[in-house]
Amino acid sequence: MIVVTGATGNIGRPLTRALADVGRQVTAVSRRVAEVPDGVRHVVADLAEPASLEPALAGAKALFLLLSGDLHAVGANPADIIEKAATAGVRRVVLLSSQGVTTRPFGTTRVAMRALEDTLRESGLEWAVLRPGGFDSNALWWAESVRTRQVVAAPFGDVGLPIIDPADIAEVAAACLLEDRFTGGVYDLTGPEAITPRQQTEVIAAALGTPVRFQELTREEAKAGMTRSMPAELADDTLDIIGAPTPAEVRVSPDVERVLGRAPRSFADWTARNIAAFR
Repeated sequence: MIVVTGATGNIGRPLTRALADVGRQVTAVSRRVAEVPDGVRHVVADLAEPASLEPALAGAKALFLLLSGDLHAVGANPADIIEKAATAGVRRVVLLSSQGVTTRPFGTTRVAMRALEDTLRESGLEWAVLRPGGFDSNALWWAESVRTRQVVAAPFGDVGLPIIDPADIAEVAAACLLEDRFTGGVYDLTGPEAITPRQQTEVIAAALGTPVRFQELTREEAKAGMTRSMPAELADDTLDIIGAPTPAEVRVSPDVERVLGRAPRSFADWTARNIAAFR
């Protein structure tokens, strides 16, 4: 049995499907009742309360661990989840971490994530750590404005980052959960090339077959919009990265191809699969 936390999200959903498609028994964990693929067991649990995960972990041999936002908060102790997993007999944990653990290591959430990585390494379990950067799916922030006004509004229109398709993260996670050869690996996950918001707008317009205008926001305008759905500190961290990425943050990593034997998918690939959100 493999347990997938965050099973209804951009990574957990395709990961759950991929594992089920190769005949593995899967327990999908989410905070709320949700639809899952046929044959997949579903458990409602809140990772902020590790005891609620115990029914999901019973009989499990592997765990994909994706932390919800409140597990990054002051006072949270996600290391308890690793302890619960070990006690339940789980042998392997694949942790979704962040590229920022190494590129911007001194932020509060990244210090905590690095500590969790260290806890996993010292747990005695088999492990792998995935460190993605930005996601293609962040473009969904623009879906409503594209649908209603044919506009993408974003800051730093000509700053590019090698954002990654969440489906590629899911496939790498599946490989790490299923194959011994990836145990003990730390994988930096990026897309195939850096792409700017202005270029993303052009890709979306081409997929729609209609013009979409790019509107450049100031940092202050962007922060005002972002803080409606995230803490101001996280908004500032995100703006720092997308506005002034470090050389390591614009580097294209070979790790997706190392694990999957193919190049990562492009933003155009992601857009083609998700274009209905922009119509």
